[in-house]
Amino acid sequence: MYFLVAVGAEFVLEVIRFQVVALHVGKRLAEMMEIPNVLLATIIGARWVVDRFTLPPLPGIRLTVGLVALVILLIAEGAIILPLNGLSVIEYLAGHDPVVGVASPGALGVLTVMPFLVGYRWER
Repeated sequence: MYFLVAVGAEFVLEVIRFQVVALHVGKRLAEMMEIPNVLLATIIGARWVVDRFTLPPLPGIRLTVGLVALVILLIAEGAIILPLNGLSVIEYLAGHDPVVGVASPGALGVLTVMPFLVGYRWER
């Protein structure tokens, strides 16, 4: 479920970025503008999954949810997105902007740990 919420929102935002925003402000700026929105969608998705399924506050369980979402995302990108664009993995990585390309692994890391981070309760 976490994968569907987080990546579904990312897909919608990416379509908007390609079809609308990139035409007006350029590809690099459009990608930079998309990052905070994807992070917000990730936070909302993780919070919803943690609350909806009442995940226990155990790091192992919550990090496993994030890792499963990461693995499904990587499989989906490799099996669906790259062939649709006619790219190999090498071409895909080479085509990334050097400035924005650093944010992509960071976003994947955030996707992985967010179920753990949003469910952490700060006790006094």
